[in-house]
Amino acid sequence: MSEKLLLETLDDFASKNIIADLWLRDDDATLPGPALDRLLDLSERFSVPMTLAVIPEPTGEALARRIEQTTNIDIAVHGWAHQNHARPDEKKRELGLHRPLDTVLDELQTGRTKLQSLQGSRFVPMLVPPWNRIDQVVVEQLPQAGYKALSVYGPEKTGGIPLLNTHIDVIDWRGTRGGRDHDLLFAEIAARLRAAQDTKGMAGILTHHLDHDDSVWAFLQSLFSLTANHPGCRWRSSRQWVEGLSP
Repeated sequence: MSEKLLLETLDDFASKNIIADLWLRDDDATLPGPALDRLLDLSERFSVPMTLAVIPEPTGEALARRIEQTTNIDIAVHGWAHQNHARPDEKKRELGLHRPLDTVLDELQTGRTKLQSLQGSRFVPMLVPPWNRIDQVVVEQLPQAGYKALSVYGPEKTGGIPLLNTHIDVIDWRGTRGGRDHDLLFAEIAARLRAAQDTKGMAGILTHHLDHDDSVWAFLQSLFSLTANHPGCRWRSSRQWVEGLSP
């Protein structure tokens, strides 16, 4: 079975009284809808906390009312409008220096204020850059814009604002744009969990509910079923992590 390697890893952890940490981030939320409902229902059924990276500019009361009906859901800031400002020969980027720095920071402050007002206690002052890209000079100004943490994709780098990254993307963006091979996903999660033991970090799973196919939904069902009550791991919320940061 495709889950075998991950199960063996978690069983090994449990035998050594190790509890590995996982967290879940879903990007591009703006409105309620069937795909988001399906993901929220999975989160609820397996008691898996989840962070929704919400795009501030287009979102509003409708999403806030839907999230009020849930538990274990936190809200992070997904840029401002998820709009590309890079040149045609560059990778897409909203949070670069293609516009004045003050303009970018004003949008990030406005987005933080808007989501905090809409989502109340569910809001977490963490920035998730669209396309997981952000210029370093913008990163350096994030504390002044009211952010306590940054979440992108890939291994965390030391220095600067605290990072809570995602490491395993369930979608094959450069190929089929559908769900990735389940064997590979479970193997990547097992490898990340082992590597994270050295750094006391977490394994971050990245999803995009609006782009899920049947393969992604089946994978998440299998992953949650395997991990929800296993003694070798636990799902943590970004809120727990951010609140644990030094002031």
